[in-house]
Amino acid sequence: MQVSETRFKEDQGTLLTDADLMESLKTAIAKQLAPDVSKIDLQGIYPEAFLRHIGSLGAYGQAVSPTYGGTGRGVLPALKAIEMVSETCLSTGFMAWCHNACSWYLQNTDNSFLREQILPQVATGKFLAGTGLSNPMKHFAGIEKIKIIATPCEGGYILNGTLPWVSNIGDQHLFGISAQIEGTDQYLMAIAQGGMQGLELKQDVHFIALEGTNTFRCLFRNAFISHDWILADPCDRYVEYIKAGFILMQVGMGLGLTQNCIDLMRRVDNTKQHVNQYLDDRPDDMESELEALRLKSYRLAEKIGHGQEIVSKEILREVVQARATASELSLRSSQSLMLHAGAIGYVHGSVYDRRLRESYFVAMVTPALKHLRKVLAGMS
Repeated sequence: MQVSETRFKEDQGTLLTDADLMESLKTAIAKQLAPDVSKIDLQGIYPEAFLRHIGSLGAYGQAVSPTYGGTGRGVLPALKAIEMVSETCLSTGFMAWCHNACSWYLQNTDNSFLREQILPQVATGKFLAGTGLSNPMKHFAGIEKIKIIATPCEGGYILNGTLPWVSNIGDQHLFGISAQIEGTDQYLMAIAQGGMQGLELKQDVHFIALEGTNTFRCLFRNAFISHDWILADPCDRYVEYIKAGFILMQVGMGLGLTQNCIDLMRRVDNTKQHVNQYLDDRPDDMESELEALRLKSYRLAEKIGHGQEIVSKEILREVVQARATASELSLRSSQSLMLHAGAIGYVHGSVYDRRLRESYFVAMVTPALKHLRKVLAGMS
């Protein structure tokens, strides 16, 4: 691995929390993100400087212990940060989630090297990070098979296989992966780096939205990973530690997008309320449903706290339901926004067009709405 193993220094600065973090994020979004949203959406521009900046403010370190460079405030402010960014740009809000997810993996591992030397640099945005756990999350839900095989060798494992799409990665980015240990029915989870020997990143498709997310197909060909970079081996119990936080933080994407759709509907109503009043899913109705989901999600985030323990089945069921509701509200609010806007919403590249395309991502990214409903059916 190419990542520096220099220990985290105490002079990295103090991360902001709660109201201070939200206010600083609001300013950064207005000045550094909002002006580039169209470029991110239509040209696939990757907002690296913004992502690093909000990391220095504390957007990725809220659920991380102060011992490892975070604030120790828990999942709630992390969810709020993702929500705030997603209100302006879902691509960037998704990447804020990807990075927070990787911080969450590192926070919950028993691997002292990863916690002490890598987590502080991820928590502050010095290293940017993503998550390659879409495939294993589907695997553990009985939807698809693990796509990477790990062959034991001296000092670690040799990895072979492919991950279709991993977001917020690059040659120097870190990301989580899972692999089946060859010849066994056991699995491990680890942290990989985009530039590691034996890994090829390929960007060979274009998406209808989320283009500016540095999303690559990852091909592992005899890639060595040492024991230092293993999150859990085997990872059965570890998955239960990270699952609730992984899923719940995604709700922030739906909260932010839905709020913006409601705000835009109200703006359109300044001139079209006389006819829009006959449409379904009007702003006030959507606002009530959104606020109920927001309060529920915030309450669940407080219960999950800092991780490092398995939540009850009832809390996990509520988390999965909240995530499904976030998908449903995103779809309904964006579709209603299009109808409220009328013909102007049909203009390519308009904010209405973008929010509609982004809403489908909320419902399709792992765990997708159909995945969530499958899990809920199994829990009932």
